[in-house]
Parts: sequence; C-alpha cells; structure tokens
Amino acid sequence: MKKTDISFDVKRINRNQVYRYINKNGRVSKNDIANTLRISMPTVLSNIKELTEQGLIIEVGEFKSTGGRKARAIEPIYNNKFAIGIDITQNHVGFALTDLSGTVLNHTRQQNKFVFERQYFNKLGELAIKFLEDSKITKQQFLGFGFSIPGIIDFRKDIIEFSHILGITNVSCDTFSQFIPYNAVFTNDANAAIIAEMNNASKRSATVYLSLSNSVGGAIFTEVSNSQDDVQIIENLYIGERYRSGEFGHMTLVPGGRKCYCGKIGCMDSYCSAKALTDHTDGKLEIFFSELENNNLEIQKIWDEYLSYLAIAVNNLRMAFDCQVIVGGYVGSLIEPYIADLQERAALLNTFERNALYIKPCNYKTEASALGAGLRLIEAYISTI
Repeated sequence: MKKTDISFDVKRINRNQVYRYINKNGRVSKNDIANTLRISMPTVLSNIKELTEQGLIIEVGEFKSTGGRKARAIEPIYNNKFAIGIDITQNHVGFALTDLSGTVLNHTRQQNKFVFERQYFNKLGELAIKFLEDSKITKQQFLGFGFSIPGIIDFRKDIIEFSHILGITNVSCDTFSQFIPYNAVFTNDANAAIIAEMNNASKRSATVYLSLSNSVGGAIFTEVSNSQDDVQIIENLYIGERYRSGEFGHMTLVPGGRKCYCGKIGCMDSYCSAKALTDHTDGKLEIFFSELENNNLEIQKIWDEYLSYLAIAVNNLRMAFDCQVIVGGYVGSLIEPYIADLQERAALLNTFERNALYIKPCNYKTEASALGAGLRLIEAYISTI
C-alpha cells in the first residue's frame, strides 16, 4: 500500500473509534476520548470537528468543574439514522424501530399467519410501509429493513435454504421484500437475537444464546479482543460450514424419547420448546406462568420436569463452549424469576464448577430478533463512519 493509503486508513479507524466511544457512552469530554482511546488531542479535535459536521455528535454545555477549566460535554445525535427490524414467525409479524443508539424506540406485533402466497408478501409490504410511515422519519434518515427469519439462510446465494417453521425450502430472500422498495438484509432469528444482546453488552465475550420459543434454536458469539471492538457483530458469529450452527433443538437429549417435529426421536426441542409448556395452557405461555405463580400443582410438576431437561441441555452447552449461556426466546423472556432454580440444577450436573452463574436471562424480552435484524443495518452504517 502507498503511504497515503495507510494514512487514510489510520484516519478512518481513528474516526470510527472516536464515534463508537461517544455513541456507546452517551456523554463524554475530549479528555475522556483521548485518555481512553490513547490518541492525541489534535486527533480528537479533528475527529470531533468532522463528526459534528456530519450531524453525528453535538457539544451540549460543560461538565462540572473539578478545580480547573470546565470540560465541554459531547453527546451523540442518535436520530441521525434509523432502521426497522421485521421478525417473521409462523403466525405473527413483529416490527421494531431503532436508531444509532441501538435501542427499541417503538415496536408492534400483529397476527399474520404465514402462507407462501403473493397475498401474504403483499400484506407484509403494506404492514412494513405503514410502520415506517407511522415512525415519521425521512428517506434520508432511513437505512432500510432487517428481516429475522426462522430458518437456515445461505448468505452466498441469498436464499432461505430451509425453514421447517414456515414450511419452505430454497426460497429467495427477495421473495419476502418484493413489495418493500427499500434496502433489506436477512438474518436467522436466533442470530438476530444474539446481535441484540451483544450490541449493548457492557463487555462482549463468548456467548451461547439459547432460544426457547415454539421451536428451540440458538446462536454462538465468539470472543473478541479489545482491538476488534469496531468489527461488526455478525462477523463474530459462528455460522458453521452449512450455516446450521446453533441448531441446539435437534441435539438428542433423551435417546428413545419423544418424537420431534423433525421426525427424529428424543430431540431437545421436544422437551424444551415453549410448546412443551403451552400445550397445557391452550397455547398461552403467559397463562402457564400465571398458573405457576398461583401454585397450580399440575403446572408446577410440568415446570419441574421442564427445568430438569433444560438444566441438562444448558450444562451440555457449558461443557461444549465454556462460556456464558443466555436463555432467550418466549420462555427466556419470562424465566428470570426462576433462573436461580435453573442455575442450581445445572450446577449439580457440572463436573468442574460449584455454581452455574454463567446462565443468564435475556436482556431483550420483547422483539429481540426484530431489533437484532434492524441492528444489522445500523452496524453496517456505523462501520462506514
């Protein structure tokens, strides 16, 4: 590379690091930036000037004096860009609006049963455009739609290779966005959920995300060093040779056990999906947990068995990956009051540890997959700054 090219890359990297630091911390001083990132004050001032001109940050007064000259406060302008995530499920469509902060600004979920027909995709387009219009953001601010799909996505060919939930095989991703005249990206639903979890994590570390919805899935985030913090989260997901990593639901949990929807016997999905609970409460998970809180003995027995199988599954994941396990999905959104019980059960199965504090409930309990899908676009934009 030419010397001028190297200088340009260093300048771009510095600018991106400065922006990410401000974006993550919310309100900082120039000294904070220089000291934390270990870059010179002239470099900080130059980048602040450029980012201000781009409408990405703003000076907002002064910090309290500590005895010397008051430091100027700098804040990010989060509403410079927006993205919308769309979570496709068998019976519903969820939408989540996010900006450069990576938080959910607005969300909704509407019943829309999936059928592989033009009418469905046309309706999907209408719902997406209406959500966008209701969000009242300009075309210049909008980055596009991120789709969360419950299936295996081949990024090389831009096809949904397989989705048992939706009942489709080798379908072009463009099929879902054909009535949406905006940029669109596609992500597996569990991968999207772990993107949401990792985006606002105080420290990104190796993580397994276990999604317990109407089917069981998962995602794997590989550990990153501090020097890689500017790398897009999706680049640190372990996808697998055939894009099938994280299919924890089809690990054999009970040899010779219950028949799974996939046709095999004893899969984890048969024991740990949300359906293992909702089959006893007319398909309503909230009712199951309400009855559990009301000390319904029959429901308590079902829950006790469920936790026993889940503890085995989670302990197996700990043995395989030696990292934290986040419990998400429909069940994960309601499991927090019972996480200590799950930890105790898993600890009894662990050969090396006396506790299972590595098991954590998900932070995003509503529209996690929709948010993560939208964050694909936010992260891609931030990487260009």
